[in-house]
Amino acid sequence: MGSNIDISEYTTLLKQIKQRVQLAQKRAIFSASEEMLRMYWDIGEMLSVRQKEAGWGTKFLERISVDLKNEFPEIKGFSVRNCQFMIQFYNEYNQELTFTKPTVSQTEVSITKPSVSQLATSKYTLPITRISWAHNVAIMQRVKNIDARYWYMVQVIKNAWSRDFLVEAIKLDYYGKQGALPNNFDTTLPDVQSEQVKDMLKDPYVFDMLTFTNNYTERDVELELVKHIEKFLIELGSGFAFMGRQYHLVVSDSDYYIDLLFYHTFTHRYVVIELKRGELMPEYIGKLNFYCSAVDDVLCKEGDNRTIGLLLCQTRDKVKAEYALRDINKPIGISEYELGQALPEQLKSSLPTIEEIEESLSK
Repeated sequence: MGSNIDISEYTTLLKQIKQRVQLAQKRAIFSASEEMLRMYWDIGEMLSVRQKEAGWGTKFLERISVDLKNEFPEIKGFSVRNCQFMIQFYNEYNQELTFTKPTVSQTEVSITKPSVSQLATSKYTLPITRISWAHNVAIMQRVKNIDARYWYMVQVIKNAWSRDFLVEAIKLDYYGKQGALPNNFDTTLPDVQSEQVKDMLKDPYVFDMLTFTNNYTERDVELELVKHIEKFLIELGSGFAFMGRQYHLVVSDSDYYIDLLFYHTFTHRYVVIELKRGELMPEYIGKLNFYCSAVDDVLCKEGDNRTIGLLLCQTRDKVKAEYALRDINKPIGISEYELGQALPEQLKSSLPTIEEIEESLSK
């Protein structure tokens, strides 16, 4: 490489060119995927019309499936089952909500839950061409509410959910849980940020990787959650980065320790989590408010949004939660958490030991 070439400038240029090539590759993949979805839509329409007009049934689909496979052996996706999905794809979505209006771009997709009337506007066009066929089928088969379908599509786009993660999220009813917890976000955050934060939190959180008898402390739960941090992060949702347990802060020469501290990379904000065993006590909110203020002043940098607090407790009276949050100036939500069920001691004692099982198998 010649002496007149600046290495740093060359590296920057190479990086820019690589990014442009990768963008072109992604666009080509997306274009091909969108065209396939449009093809499936059109085939679904033709099959649906023929079924309705001529009364053709399953035998007709079996025959056309065989003929299409013979005609296009290099193309997958002409099974009878997939042909049925194509028909469902065409029938279940209103034409006006999908292909007839411009597809919403990834940056314009709203995270709110629109009504059916809102979905009829171009702002809320269902982004079916922005997700894969496998994702579309999973949503069609498992979700019937149109608002919920829209929400899951948006999550797939924003968070790059795999098809398997989507199925698990639907099974755990992420849509029903999101934004359900008592909070003061509407009064402490701008409208858009309030919706974003509601969207990223849920109620309850299920920590089924943890099982305890009656004798355990909040610290025990903390330690076990950190041991199972990968599953904990999955339960929290996409975008959470773990910053530390018993995170040390110094305020006015005094030491304070946050139970669990996270940073949410999508919304650019710290998330302070306080974990309490038992029911909600109003004083917990004051402490969480204090921690959020401290994190805002001590840790936040330029570009960070306001820190939010999340109180996790086992039981929570909604009236008490509302009073506790009233007039608090930091954005805070209160959610319940559930643990896995430990085996009762009497049942444990009745189960065979490993040695007894091995001895039985050997006989």
